[in-house]
Amino acid sequence: MAHAHRLATPRGPELRFTFDGQPVTAFAGETLAAALLAAGVPAFGTTRLDAPRLPFCNMGTCFDCAVCVDGRPLVRACLTDVREGMTVTRQEAPK
Repeated sequence: MAHAHRLATPRGPELRFTFDGQPVTAFAGETLAAALLAAGVPAFGTTRLDAPRLPFCNMGTCFDCAVCVDGRPLVRACLTDVREGMTVTRQEAPK
């Protein structure tokens, strides 16, 4: 007999923010990294060699998930909770 899988914790209310000008729907209690990955964002930024950057450690030590939030650079998406209306953009490495 098949059993339905349940989330251990119910999701919070829906929140909306933008990433590079595009609307993203997330849930209260999620990190930016989780919300952006769930939305299918292919890269959070680029390296100096234009390689895509995505979360690597998911615990705040590597900075590979760094994004700009409301104009503030180098915000670690894996440690930052989603807030309604925040403006998030890619973190581009200096060339």
